[in-house]
Amino acid sequence: MTYDVIILGAGGAGLMAAATAGQAGARVLLLDHAEKAGKKILISGGGRCNFTNLGIEPGCYLSENPHFAKSALSRYTQWDFIEMVDRHGIAWHEKTLGQLFCDGSARQIVAMLETECAKGGVETRLGVSGTAVRHRDKHFEVAGARAPRLIVATGGPSIPKMGATGRAYEIAGQFGLEMVEPRPALVPFTLPERDRLFTTIAGVAVPSVATANGVSFEEATLFTHRGLSGPAILQVSSYWRPGDAVRLNLLPGALGHLKAARAKTPRAGLKAALSEHLPARLAEALAERVGLATEMGNAPDRELERAAGLLEALEVWPDGTEGYAKAEVTAGGVSTAELSSKTMEAKKVPGLYFVGEAVDVTGWLGGYNFQWAWASGVAAGQAVAGL
Repeated sequence: MTYDVIILGAGGAGLMAAATAGQAGARVLLLDHAEKAGKKILISGGGRCNFTNLGIEPGCYLSENPHFAKSALSRYTQWDFIEMVDRHGIAWHEKTLGQLFCDGSARQIVAMLETECAKGGVETRLGVSGTAVRHRDKHFEVAGARAPRLIVATGGPSIPKMGATGRAYEIAGQFGLEMVEPRPALVPFTLPERDRLFTTIAGVAVPSVATANGVSFEEATLFTHRGLSGPAILQVSSYWRPGDAVRLNLLPGALGHLKAARAKTPRAGLKAALSEHLPARLAEALAERVGLATEMGNAPDRELERAAGLLEALEVWPDGTEGYAKAEVTAGGVSTAELSSKTMEAKKVPGLYFVGEAVDVTGWLGGYNFQWAWASGVAAGQAVAGL
């Protein structure tokens, strides 16, 4: 069977590319090894799918080329996707920091995209195991089908239990495209033995400012049995590299709080002073870490300044991350230097396109990566349909 385009991967980017190309008149075949389309969509946002963010802008994305995402994101915006969600009668709400979620279920987003594909006459085959790619006579051959254009939307290896693989990277390598080293992103940290005192407070979450490589996020930090998690940590993990420190501000305005405690409760220790502002178990762990060995009333200014410095810039040195199993996305991927930012087509392999997580474009936590999937899918879908 011959098609205008074959799309590998029925996730967010693949479904969007298929619907766009199909509705523009292209004959589209959508293939996936999974038995269901949109498996990562279904589990996202606690099952309610954080489908985009009101604050989408190129600066919220990591890439070796920080300008690459601008074209696709400007041509298909969060407002365009919201319009489609509204058109399908899907109720949604803003949670925090511009994050948009379905009121009901993530299944509504998958159903919407499948309906859009059906409207475009897309032929979908799921549970396809043989997806080896051959290229001859200016056509790509996959699973007994052929087409002059192939869109690779198979994502990255994050969350392998959902069937995620490095298939896109294998195809990129097959055609000689350069890669940016993939790595887990939006992922919890593990801590070495010297920082294991925090494992005694597993389950405690606290507002914080987390910083890695000069990039900071003000959200919650969650202490775990193995290290650190929570939104602030997941955000900075994308900027962290092995050997880097992570700095935590766990008590903004710490010096003022400590001086107030010294005046108000001079007989109290540091643990009691911190307990006024932090969960008791965290206050105890921090008091041990800071090591203020006297009652607050006997602590000189220099000791309070030292303690405040640690509370506002506590350094921890992760020895790794929880890896792809717990990573929400994969950073790195097919180098943007190999692709057209307008069409997502490989510059040296006409007819070959890469979209979504497979590409070296990684968004912040909070709907940014879905918006990149929608936007890059639309860009490639329009290109293969000649729009």
